[in-house]
Amino acid sequence: MFTRSPTTKKLSFFFHLHKSYFSTDIVGDRPVLVRDFIHSALYDPKHGYFSQRSRSVGVLERSIKFNQLEGRKAYMKHLDKIYKRSDISWFTPVELFKPWYAHGIAEAIMRTAQLSVPLQIYEIGGGSGICAKGILDYIMLNAPARIYNNMTYTSVEISPSLAEIQKETVGEVRSHLSKFRVECRDAADRSGWGDAKQQPCWVIMLEVLDNLPHDLVYSENQIFPWKEVWVEKQHDKESLIELYKPLEDPLIKRCVEIMELDKNQSVSIAKSVWSKVFPKPRRCWLPTGCLKLLEVLHEVLPRMSLIASDFSYLPDVSIPGERAPLVSAKGLMLVLELEGPFVHGQRDDLPCSHLDLQKDGCSEDYNSYLDAKGDADIFFPTDFWLLERMDHYCSGWMQLHADNSTKQGKKRRTLVLDTSAFMEEFGLPTKTRTKDGYNPLLDDFKNTKFYLSVPTHNVK
Repeated sequence: MFTRSPTTKKLSFFFHLHKSYFSTDIVGDRPVLVRDFIHSALYDPKHGYFSQRSRSVGVLERSIKFNQLEGRKAYMKHLDKIYKRSDISWFTPVELFKPWYAHGIAEAIMRTAQLSVPLQIYEIGGGSGICAKGILDYIMLNAPARIYNNMTYTSVEISPSLAEIQKETVGEVRSHLSKFRVECRDAADRSGWGDAKQQPCWVIMLEVLDNLPHDLVYSENQIFPWKEVWVEKQHDKESLIELYKPLEDPLIKRCVEIMELDKNQSVSIAKSVWSKVFPKPRRCWLPTGCLKLLEVLHEVLPRMSLIASDFSYLPDVSIPGERAPLVSAKGLMLVLELEGPFVHGQRDDLPCSHLDLQKDGCSEDYNSYLDAKGDADIFFPTDFWLLERMDHYCSGWMQLHADNSTKQGKKRRTLVLDTSAFMEEFGLPTKTRTKDGYNPLLDDFKNTKFYLSVPTHNVK
């Protein structure tokens, strides 16, 4: 079984549900692309999901002492206690496993960074700032003094309230403040970056890709061309419907092009035959928000190295389509999904894989993204194969040529690792191991991966 919260995404129990805002308010008199609908549902300054909960990112008072816990049962009971005394929405993995999660990322950077030049790190969506603080701590304690003294760490954060929290978190170590700054803006907006920067640097994105806006394309069957999906109000103005148009949006067209590069001709013929026998409609979710962000990053930071972590798979998704999202609203409820048996409370005779810690609330996963009302998280799995292709495409290597070939010297070296493999290579897994050998950082992250991408000189 794959893990969902708490050990991957966000151990979630939401303190308030806002029912006064409806998805129909997102759409005006004119239709909008699906990505614009999702962006408003998540990030609208007044009604968006994250705008309402930007003060709810959890910060643990102290690190969890894993080596003092007997095993999984003790670990889960400890989390239960933390959440019962905390009026917050979620703890991120970098927070739950502080400082070791951030230290693993710092070690990966130190092994591959060009230390002959000042180290520059950018983090997109830094949350509470615990990753920044952990990385700065690690470099301060383990790298030569000149590396720490000359480095810079820039957080690009869209939420003003989270930006303030990050300053407070990093500022706990006074010497970090001269190296750290927060820029409160949208990282996908090219205008906020200024002139392109030619120096080598690192970009960190932890659980960012899953909440970036996506587009949706639709086809009547396996061989019919894709159509872009728009959202519009019905005549009653109280419900929303989808509208299908020919592909015209440049960003959607680029994403489809990348997805279909080097398509095997024999596969296309087989699909054509199959579609005549078993015709069925197709729906495909496109990570256009990720593509837009990568295009901007490659333009303004052409020598960047990238490290990103996110979901490779989401369980219990009922929304149709390839790479479909999970749309989930929870009211004062904690839903845990674990691997293997787990015992809770007095029911120690009943092994189970789902643990619900309910506090007079409700949990609801929507069957349609159109039901999002600003009270629901919309998060997507990351197709790491497609992420790698988009990365190569945006770097200028993977371009479609007249002969449909993409054979050029690669400008990026890339690597995809399971979270457990990444932490075993770069982290200190003994620090997150309980007395009986159970290690939540290694054992419960079955549906998350790390993506590493560094530039190469092979550009012919």
